[in-house]
Amino acid sequence: MSQKIKGIGASNGVSIAKVFKIEETKIEINSNKIVNVEQELETFRSALKKATEQVEKIKEKALLTLSEEEASVFDAHLLFISDPSIIEPIEAMITTDNFNAVYSTDVVMKQKIEEFLAFDDPYFKERAADIKDVASRIIKALLNIESVDLSEINEETIIVAEDLTPSDTAQLNKKFVKGFLTNIGGRTSYSAIMARSLEIPAILGLGNITELVENNDIVAMNGETGIAIIKPTEEEISTFKNEYENYLNYKKELETFLNKESKSKDNKKVKIASNIGSVQDSEGALKFNADAVGLFRSEFLYMDAENWPTEDEQFNSYKAVLEKMNGKQVVVRTLDIGGDKTLKYFKFPEEMNPFLGYRAIRLSLDRKDTFVTQLRALIRASAYGNLAIMFPMIATVDEFKEAKKIYNEVYEQVKSEGYEVSENIEVGMMVEVPSAAVLTEQFCKYADFVSIGTNDLMQYTMASDRMNEKVSYLYQPLNPSILKLIKMTIDGAHKAGKWAGMCGEMAGDLNAIPLLLGMGLDEFSMSSTSILEAKKLISEIEYSKAHKLVHQALKCDNEFEVKQLLDQFKKENEIL
Repeated sequence: MSQKIKGIGASNGVSIAKVFKIEETKIEINSNKIVNVEQELETFRSALKKATEQVEKIKEKALLTLSEEEASVFDAHLLFISDPSIIEPIEAMITTDNFNAVYSTDVVMKQKIEEFLAFDDPYFKERAADIKDVASRIIKALLNIESVDLSEINEETIIVAEDLTPSDTAQLNKKFVKGFLTNIGGRTSYSAIMARSLEIPAILGLGNITELVENNDIVAMNGETGIAIIKPTEEEISTFKNEYENYLNYKKELETFLNKESKSKDNKKVKIASNIGSVQDSEGALKFNADAVGLFRSEFLYMDAENWPTEDEQFNSYKAVLEKMNGKQVVVRTLDIGGDKTLKYFKFPEEMNPFLGYRAIRLSLDRKDTFVTQLRALIRASAYGNLAIMFPMIATVDEFKEAKKIYNEVYEQVKSEGYEVSENIEVGMMVEVPSAAVLTEQFCKYADFVSIGTNDLMQYTMASDRMNEKVSYLYQPLNPSILKLIKMTIDGAHKAGKWAGMCGEMAGDLNAIPLLLGMGLDEFSMSSTSILEAKKLISEIEYSKAHKLVHQALKCDNEFEVKQLLDQFKKENEIL
């Protein structure tokens, strides 16, 4: 008899195949003390060496089926395995407290995982999964437990597991792995992101799927609806095959937008850009033919380093991205650190509310030497492509003017030193603080463009910490108050003759896109994997009708009414 279950649809696609179940060995960890410290240290260091060799081998295999960008997760794993901020505390527990290596590794790694989970930025939350993966690998190496090698799967299967680690997911060969189902996880987990990148259907958060199936059971799954059927009937298999055909047709249709202009049904042109965090990420922007890079998060160069990155180190990264994008604009956000993002080599002051404190442009203006180093690297790199620079968390016009003054001084200095530099670097700002949204027209006397960071704009407008579950209901991107601030920003930029973009999560939200288009947003910057769907949706919308929709939405009392309005709009215009 078949059984239908529902989880979180994390990666679109339809599949029918037999189960390959990953059953992890249960590991018992105790806090037993050891007698021979030197021997335990030697055991620990041998485990680190073994873990390193395993990761290098997995990366080598992964590169046969994945791009360098997708396999770059293993570079992060190798860094964690050798990270002094992880290794030293583990060895200290062994030498000072005489704890065994397994317990010491477990304690320190769990502390590190909590650090990363506390970040507000999804990118850093995802890194917690990498640390968990590395911790498991080291502990297994200490206990001589072998991990399952998923790269050796050679027949069509649907993987079922408690969860999939980053190294599990990166080993998957989509020729044979037709989907995966897990007990835990959600759309923002690393396994979900990798599944979307590999275009493998995935349903996560199923609770007890590992208890419900056995190896070789047949499962049918739909990664969009989040529905899976265990031991489906012939009739259900037939239905899923039809869904699979529809999915293939949808994918083919999306692929037709790869080389099409980004424009509405009535020819309103926009830019669909990509958010990236590294040189490797630019491969995704190229794969989906982004019109630009609307956000290069430069803070990752700082967070992945052991000390302040030098001018040349930064220059090489910026130059590499600019060259890869081959003339398409790359908007680099200057150092956006503080709040939930910290550095291992810099002590931030203790603050009651770090999100409202010493961070982003405030830190850059205070530590001018750091700011100047970054600006020099950027200006030098400008000769190799189409660079734009934007300053984060600007709250006052004077702040922007001071940052721009430093930029102008550095530009002239670099130029006078004989470096070739671009004559056309646009210098703009993030609109994340309500004061900046209200005064956008005044800001645009001095800024060449604005880019809206909806995550922080929402947090500050609604006075709600997005990390606090008690107030998470206030995360309302379609609330009329947020929409009014966004429209005010776009209108203010346009009145001053400047362009307005958006690089927050809302830019890739299919529910929000009709409203953003109607407001006249010039650039939508999003995850690379969202680009084709966004292009398709925009092509189905008449800008003139979306413009009228905005006026109706701004009269609504709450987000629920706005959503109803959007549903009606999509239905009337046969969208999606």
